[in-house]
Amino acid sequence: MRVLAIDTCLSACSVAVLDGDRVTASACEPMDRGHQERLAPLAREVMAQAGLAFADLDRIAVTLGPGSFTGLRVGLAFAKGLGLALERPVIGLGCLEVLAAPYADSPGRTLALLPGRGDGVCHQAFEGGAALGAPGLTTAAGLEALAPVARIVGAADLAGDALPGAVRLPSASPDAAVAARLAVPATPAPLAPLYMRPPNARLPGGRLPA
Repeated sequence: MRVLAIDTCLSACSVAVLDGDRVTASACEPMDRGHQERLAPLAREVMAQAGLAFADLDRIAVTLGPGSFTGLRVGLAFAKGLGLALERPVIGLGCLEVLAAPYADSPGRTLALLPGRGDGVCHQAFEGGAALGAPGLTTAAGLEALAPVARIVGAADLAGDALPGAVRLPSASPDAAVAARLAVPATPAPLAPLYMRPPNARLPGGRLPA
């Protein structure tokens, strides 16, 4: 199976191509803004490096958040548009799931963290590759309720003094290559961005963006 995976949810624009069991090309460019201008050219560059045309793809994978309001919607819009044009399924993956996936075979519980708004901490726990619940939002002190934890991934420093026995494995952003592998066995489902809190932006009349 050939998969193009995209991540724009955090402070990077990341693209990877999986062809069979091998990642044939990938690129990750750190950026806090500018995802919209860079994503399409970067995807074309990575596809060219992989020696594939977009029509050769079997599916597209994209991270759905949590993350920045603008960034995650850029990736989602691009993936949905590409899937529609190619008539290929688009697989949505949570950033916390992608961050935790490399430790699926490691013993004990993996806790993935990302920054929320203010002092909030987005979290999700995994064990044996399976999520132990839906993504949640708490404070650093509130993470104690998730013990025992073997390792903390993602924005591990947000745990502060909580969970002192856990190994901390920080990662700035999800790996698109990991997302590509997760997308192979996944079942397509409706796509929707994952927000832990409503965005600051409002439409006329105070309505939230869809």
